[in-house]
Amino acid sequence: MTRLAIAVCCYAAIFAVSFCCALALRFDIDPLQFLYFAAGNPVPIPTGAGGRSLFELEQQQFAVDTFRGGLGALVLLKVAVVLFSRDWRRHLRYSTMRDLAWSGGVCLICGVLLAASQLAHETMPQVPRGVIVLDTILSAALLSATRILAQMLRTLKNIRRNPHSRRALIYARGSDAAGLLSSIQSGASALRVVGIVVPSRHMPLGLLGGVETFDGSGDLQAIISQTRAEMVLLGSRLSGRTIREVSEVCRQSGVEAHVVPSVEEIPAGRFQLRLREITIDDLLRREPNQLDLQGIRESLSGRVVLVTGAAGSIGSEVCRQLLNFAPSRIVMLDQSEFGIFQLEQEFQELRRSVSAALPSLEFLIEDITDEAALQRVFMAHRPAVVFHAAAYKHVPLMESNPQAAVRNNVLGTKVLVDLADRFQVQRFVMISTDKAVRPTNVMGATKLIAEEYLFAVASRSRTRFITVRFGNVLNSAGSVVPTFRRQIELGGPVTVTDPEMQRYFMTIPEAVQLVLQSGAIGAGGDVLILDMGEPVRIVDLAKDMIRLSGQRYPEDIDIVFTGLRPGEKLYEELFYETEQNAVRVHEKIFRAPRERRNSEDVVQRELQLLERYLGSSREELREVLWQVAGRVVQHSSGLPGDEAGRTAA
Repeated sequence: MTRLAIAVCCYAAIFAVSFCCALALRFDIDPLQFLYFAAGNPVPIPTGAGGRSLFELEQQQFAVDTFRGGLGALVLLKVAVVLFSRDWRRHLRYSTMRDLAWSGGVCLICGVLLAASQLAHETMPQVPRGVIVLDTILSAALLSATRILAQMLRTLKNIRRNPHSRRALIYARGSDAAGLLSSIQSGASALRVVGIVVPSRHMPLGLLGGVETFDGSGDLQAIISQTRAEMVLLGSRLSGRTIREVSEVCRQSGVEAHVVPSVEEIPAGRFQLRLREITIDDLLRREPNQLDLQGIRESLSGRVVLVTGAAGSIGSEVCRQLLNFAPSRIVMLDQSEFGIFQLEQEFQELRRSVSAALPSLEFLIEDITDEAALQRVFMAHRPAVVFHAAAYKHVPLMESNPQAAVRNNVLGTKVLVDLADRFQVQRFVMISTDKAVRPTNVMGATKLIAEEYLFAVASRSRTRFITVRFGNVLNSAGSVVPTFRRQIELGGPVTVTDPEMQRYFMTIPEAVQLVLQSGAIGAGGDVLILDMGEPVRIVDLAKDMIRLSGQRYPEDIDIVFTGLRPGEKLYEELFYETEQNAVRVHEKIFRAPRERRNSEDVVQRELQLLERYLGSSREELREVLWQVAGRVVQHSSGLPGDEAGRTAA
């Protein structure tokens, strides 16, 4: 109540001053003289005989009478509008442009109400329309000036509080740079911004908030030297390549590099800016995905969605992101008891912590090769959309376990595809891999055959079967990043197979966003290939992780080259030759042309052959697998038989 009383008094004083100044301006009276008359002192009688002096006397007297008669009603009306609009609850020290616009709107409403009340009731004090317009403008100006002054005082107080602030250089896009600068200048930050570097001319150069801006295409090391910066703050929406390049320059210049939250994560200085260290995800992140959120929502909202491999890295992220699109139920299926238990615990904690209602959640422990069990799942839940992420993916491990790879990746996919077709699922999205392109390993060959069976059934099914193909994802279980991290924690060395080995990388959330987008835009039989950007050398990835861990290569942690493992290639590919003219159907999604496909009968016979050899030795099964993969590639790509065999072997 104390704050409300103070606020009412301040608003009343501002409105009284603005009304006084409006009358003084309208009738060309000195404001101090006007206040003297308005306080009750008599207006002096002019000594001259000129008509102009008499007119001035009448004008002054009319203005004084208007002020005395209308001040109370005007202030009461404006204060009532302020209370009703709750403008008084908007903090002065943390004002934003939205707050200024709101206060201006309140003053405009007050002016309109005052003019309307004069027309409706003759008993209301009559204030000239010109005075009402001037009063509205002055009221808005005084309220805005008050908020701006409060901001300036807070900024000056913070500067005095931190006289030894560290010199920081912001490296971010225009809007992000402006938000970060505002957060630092208005908050109690121990930083002082000495320059802003804008990449690729996202905004004109000049002064931003009194700070000089620099072109990011110039010499960053020279800019750091010129500004004597002690650290560089990187916007979190920069591409991974930019963050890598800037962090390397910072390392060479001996200054710190930190990532700061995006503008959306900083509500205009209402809390202290928090920095974090650069992560490997930052270095390999792509440009933000521009998603058709409405299209994705239309394909998922109100539907039952089944996710296989739900406890895995991709599957679990699919389940998390599905929550944003309001499905009626999410059925999470995996054969890992511990994985499903962890997922269940995560979602139960989420249900307790969020106020919004979550869809119905089902956690199932089943094997996708068990046709009877999966049939019960389809009968019980009737899924409309299936995201098939269940697969064995570890390349060297599958080389020595071809039976498991064929049973799970090929025959398990066949079970799911057949059930989706039988139960007329609307959309079926299978997660594939770049290793299915000209495979040299068991895992890639099994994913290639699974793709072909999907195509074959899609040619006559009402279900929209879609394959999404992409490369490696960061931090997935068993992938290179956790392996490198563990080796670094143990003191090294970090093992890399070959200095020239390259891989495509994408973060798990990025990949899943595009998987959901692919499910929304894909047609039956489509192979949609994600734009993975430029491949990254594994040895460079290892050096980055060593540096980010605070160690030095090779002084602290060395890298040892062990040679290619069974089934590995130096370079991964995303397209066959026949797919090189793929059409871009989204900013980061290609649709591969498939003019020739295997018939369903052909693929069925090949799968039956693989199933017969499941009980054979590993060597025999691998040999049959390569024969089947070679024939599949030959039929679908049109390559000569000997070339197709080499492609898949």
